[in-house]
Amino acid sequence: MKTNQTLTAVFSAVALSLVTSTAALASSGTTSKVFISGPLILLFLGFCAMVVVIQCVPAIITLYGIITGAASSKEKDTATAKH
Repeated sequence: MKTNQTLTAVFSAVALSLVTSTAALASSGTTSKVFISGPLILLFLGFCAMVVVIQCVPAIITLYGIITGAASSKEKDTATAKH
């Protein structure tokens, strides 16, 4: 029964802290700055995206091989020795 009271107290404390928090805590003060990305930044981000996509291709091929290997129900023949 004690754990039930502890969980209730923790959930109440979390809920109270979430309700009482305001947006002023997250503001940085000056929000009027405008950041303009140049073409080199966009080129760099495109290169990063291309690297991620290229690295996903072998992972997908490996995952396909694992799934097809696990799904196949081919049993190997056992060798028998003659006397």
